[in-house]
Amino acid sequence: MSETPVQYNKMPFRLGSSQPELKFPLSGQETAEWVNKALAEDGAHHDVTSIATVQSDRRTQARLVARQPGVVCGVDLAMKTFESMDAKCTLRLEVPDGARVARSETIIAISGHARCILAAERVALNFMQRLSGVATLTRQYVDAVGDLPTKVLDTRKTTPGWRSLEKYAVRCGGGYNHRMDLASAVLIKDNHLVAVGGDIARAINRAREIAPDGSTIEVECDRIEQVKQAMAAGADVILLDNMTPSQLKECVALGNGRVLFEASGGVTLGTVKAIAATGVNFVSVGGLTHSAPAMNLAVDFYP
Repeated sequence: MSETPVQYNKMPFRLGSSQPELKFPLSGQETAEWVNKALAEDGAHHDVTSIATVQSDRRTQARLVARQPGVVCGVDLAMKTFESMDAKCTLRLEVPDGARVARSETIIAISGHARCILAAERVALNFMQRLSGVATLTRQYVDAVGDLPTKVLDTRKTTPGWRSLEKYAVRCGGGYNHRMDLASAVLIKDNHLVAVGGDIARAINRAREIAPDGSTIEVECDRIEQVKQAMAAGADVILLDNMTPSQLKECVALGNGRVLFEASGGVTLGTVKAIAATGVNFVSVGGLTHSAPAMNLAVDFYP
């Protein structure tokens, strides 16, 4: 790996910057490619059940509905799925990404060939159930924090290949994105410190020399003494790993506004409010993306 300053064709990531606009992360072509690959995987163009039981000219109306309350995410993928199977279908979006939906509420109204809707429904639901599940869980954490200024962050614990979509779902739920990838910012973790003999100052100084100008330098600490060392060396952000609320409060008081603090490790819906109340700037939750339950959605036909 390079020992000289590295330059990237993008602005340095700054933890805590303004929340990006809720813009779907895939281009039209990328969305079509995702959908076509998923439809091919599911054998949607050779749906033997629908072909054997439903007349080819039969048209129908359907609704993609919520079976539980939650936050919607993934409508672009779902709508493109139905359009890919039936270019002449009509779709009416009732609830956009990022909006809350009530149980039994219609998200997308669909009209088109019955065979095509039947062949497309599982792929459309798979996309939306996964992403809406992430958005819904994120909103639950954000709601639990309430009026406290602490921001809820995701992590890189994402499904391979799905990162941009899952991080978009976090934003739809009101959360904030941590670094997108390893090239986005410096996060010196415990194994990095072991690799440099535990010398926090040395690790930070090397990062300042080699990382792109303006990069955020964050250091993971699990002891108060490490926090003092990281502050003395000029860390921008200190990740407080698996600390108790009393320890978190002590670190925040020690920082006295000179450094940002992120709490992480074992955060649950039951503990996030108490963690936020310690005064940390951020709480990162890997479970937002690696353990979010799928949101219960369905496609219902009606006369």
